[in-house]
Amino acid sequence: MRRVRRLWLTMTARKPVFGAPIKAADGIIIALALSVSVFSGVLAYAVPGRQQAVIIEGSDGSWIFPLGAEETISVPGPLGATAVELRGGRVRVLSSPCTNQLCVAAGTIHAHGQWIACLPNKVLVRVEAEDAAEELDGTAW
Repeated sequence: MRRVRRLWLTMTARKPVFGAPIKAADGIIIALALSVSVFSGVLAYAVPGRQQAVIIEGSDGSWIFPLGAEETISVPGPLGATAVELRGGRVRVLSSPCTNQLCVAAGTIHAHGQWIACLPNKVLVRVEAEDAAEELDGTAW
């Protein structure tokens, strides 16, 4: 009878669902392993900072500025002058003599591959990265 009772007690005893409870040292080891995993993922997939330039093309020529420049440029075109502003790492068209003003409504650009065009005045503003020739984009075959 004792054996049956002892067996019954061991079978019905409450046990933790996932085994032994987590101790402080176990928690530290788990946190350390997670932080190493996250850190190595960031290092593996992080894109190094690239120098970016703003290229402004008009009917009379081209201008190249670093993205961080603080300038307001008047770009001549067939309809008149288009004002382009570089401020705070962003570029925008302030004003243009074209009728529809889509280039002004386009807002600001700041990243590689973004552009603003004023087709009636033949002005193109784009942001390019330093090593853009090595990079494939969505239009590459």
